Amino acid sequence: MAVKITIRPNGPYLVEGDVELVDVNGNKIDTGGQPRIALCRCGGSVKKPFCDGTHSKIGFQAAEAAVAQEKK
Repeated sequence: MAVKITIRPNGPYLVEGDVELVDVNGNKIDTGGQPRIALCRCGGSVKKPFCDGTHSKIGFQAAEAAVAQEKK
């Protein structure tokens, strides 16, 4: 399966597919073999980089929807 990333309204990035998650030091982060993970986008999760639902408790408001980029 190709990797699919879905942006949830005012919530996390949902990542589906076979991905390798690596931290800032190059260490692989264990995803537990889950077929789908939720990555924090609000910055408030205590389980970073994973979402723990804090976005709903702190009233996180995401920026407007992404704008398509022109192909070069």
